[in-house]
Amino acid sequence: MLADKGYDSDAIRSDLAHRQIAAVIPGRSNRRVKIEHDRALYKQRNRIERMFGHLKVNRAIATRYDQLAVSFMSMVHIATARYWLKFVHAA
Repeated sequence: MLADKGYDSDAIRSDLAHRQIAAVIPGRSNRRVKIEHDRALYKQRNRIERMFGHLKVNRAIATRYDQLAVSFMSMVHIATARYWLKFVHAA
């Protein structure tokens, strides 16, 4: 990733702008010049990242033991259903 190579966030954002990609993540709270971002799109992105985090708790998904795509997707479906059941049961 660009940040690993010593780039700062402005360089990453300018590279994204050059490739016509809208940056979704807001700047840090202590940044002097605030960066405009789409709050609704950032909220959706955050929810998706959290969902992948919950799915990766399953070791079979995180390490991708299954060699066939069908087997892997079935494991993703099972993990998603288990997570959904926890969510429904808590509500």
